[in-house]
Parts: sequence; C-alpha cells; structure tokens
Amino acid sequence: DIENEAARLKLVMDDLDCVNIFLSEGAGVKDIVAQMEARGEEVPRDAFGHVKLDKINPGQWFAASFAPLLEADKVLVQKSGYFARSAAANSADRHLIERCATKAVECGLAGVAGCIGEDEEQGDELRAIEFERIAGGKAFDTSQKWFTDMCAEISQPIVTDKSTNPAADMGVLNNA
Repeated sequence: DIENEAARLKLVMDDLDCVNIFLSEGAGVKDIVAQMEARGEEVPRDAFGHVKLDKINPGQWFAASFAPLLEADKVLVQKSGYFARSAAANSADRHLIERCATKAVECGLAGVAGCIGEDEEQGDELRAIEFERIAGGKAFDTSQKWFTDMCAEISQPIVTDKSTNPAADMGVLNNA
C-alpha cells in the first residue's frame, strides 16, 4: 500500500524536508516481479531460480514509486546492504567469525556442503545449512529480541500492526 505510506511520509517530508527509507534486502520483490511479468518482461534469475536483486534494483523501484507521491525534488538511492558491516567488528563479532570459519573448515573437510550459520530451524545450531533451504522472500521478524533491544537503545519505535504499517510486508521499518 505505497499510497498510504507515501501520504504518511509526505507529512514527515513537509515537516522535516527529508525522508529516509531503509529497505531490507529483497523488499518488494514480489510486487516488482509481478509488475515485470504483467508487462511481459523477463525476470532475471540466477542458476537456482532466485531473482537477481541487482538486476531488478528494488531501491530504484521504490525511489521511482515514492518520489512523485512525496513530491520529492531530489532522490538519492544508496545501496547500503553492507553498511552494518562497515563498523569494526566487536569481540562478539570476532567470536562468531572464528566459530563460523572453524565450522566451515570442518564441513569442507567432511565434504558437507551448505552455508555456515546458526540454523533457526535447528535450535540455532551452528551448521552447514542446506542451500535449497536458503531463499529470499522471508519476511523480517521485527519481534526478535536483538532487534527490539537495538530499537529501544536508539529510541526507535517499532510498528508491527500492518493496518498502521502498510510497509510492513515490504520490509520497511516504519518511521521517519
């Protein structure tokens, strides 16, 4: 419901002269793909059938969708998917990196393929997660403790009610 979210953001824009919209990776992909297919366009996919996000460019799509509705004179799209990793690793990060690297070597030597990570479906066990289980389109769970703690720390409200947060399905954190 981009129109309702744009109306809300337009009020913010009128008050603050600026709106920042942060998208999760893959936000809006279903809508973008549906629009492309409706126009008869070929949707670029990788060898596993996943949509190539760099080719459909959700950031540009959202910019093109929101800018006219916000009456924005200027629009800047920055790909910040790795922004969170731009800070120096802390001790917890370094410990996780060490654990993942060690597990990757163990799995490699044992001939076990997969993506090393804490498997949510296996009690957060650090393991090689099967490639076929890793796919885009999974909605971000804003009720995760680490996320709610971080938002509380920075005084960021979390809106989880989709009736008041039309962008929730798109992976947009609803705030100004």
